[in-house]
Amino acid sequence: MPAIPILRAERRVPDLLQIDAAAVAEWLVQFLRYECTHRRRITKAILGLSGGVDSAVSTALAVRAFGAENVHVFRMPYKISSSESLDHAQLVIDQLGIPARTIDITPMVDGYLDQEEHPPSPTRIGNVCARCRINILFDQSAKLGGLPIGTGNKTERLFGYYTWHADDAPPINPLGDLYKTQVWELARYLRVPEVIIDKPATADLVKGQTDEGDFGITYLKADRILAFLTQGYSQEKLVEMGFDAGEVALVFKRVEGTHWKRRGPTVAMLSDTAIGEFYLRPVDY
Repeated sequence: MPAIPILRAERRVPDLLQIDAAAVAEWLVQFLRYECTHRRRITKAILGLSGGVDSAVSTALAVRAFGAENVHVFRMPYKISSSESLDHAQLVIDQLGIPARTIDITPMVDGYLDQEEHPPSPTRIGNVCARCRINILFDQSAKLGGLPIGTGNKTERLFGYYTWHADDAPPINPLGDLYKTQVWELARYLRVPEVIIDKPATADLVKGQTDEGDFGITYLKADRILAFLTQGYSQEKLVEMGFDAGEVALVFKRVEGTHWKRRGPTVAMLSDTAIGEFYLRPVDY
């Protein structure tokens, strides 16, 4: 990703996004080993490899944790998927020397969508694709004796920019506490191919569509605001610090409007042992 100039107003505030990439990578490798091998007695990882930077980083971490022979990746294109995405995924496969398979999800998706009376929107198509893909990953996990590994980053999670019960479904996610800009930094340390790091992030549903275009703000600007939001800073304080008022409002609105996506089903509580509300809370170990 090319260097991005820091806005003058933002030079006055501390950089909460700075990470020690080597230390983060080692911590995440140990996290994967502990959660998979120690807690679940599983030594194989199953991932969907999209050709984007997030799945490339999760795959690279899994290889460090379990060895290339134990990391199985799946490319799962739909008929409108970019061929570039497949090519970029292949770069990661070749670089890491991992078992890979391509499963075309077009028959699965269209088997349902063709029965709809009206053409579905790109958002609906994307959601159906995401849920078909997670079905495949869980089934392949059962077949291969592995565990699905997540790839969603913190920015996407805070913005609710993912398909509920799909992208967020894998039980283990090494990137969930890393903002997108931090994932890019980690990707450079892990030597993810530069073409993957430098390209605009996209859901690959419509030609020319990008994450940042959907957001109305760049990842760099959003991450800086999110870093302070999650530390308890108010909108007024951030504007006082020099951040753009419109961009601050946009970020706060997206976070506040997607809280429901960051938790499990809302259970109607009838006792003081409701699972996820009282019993086994906050963790079950």
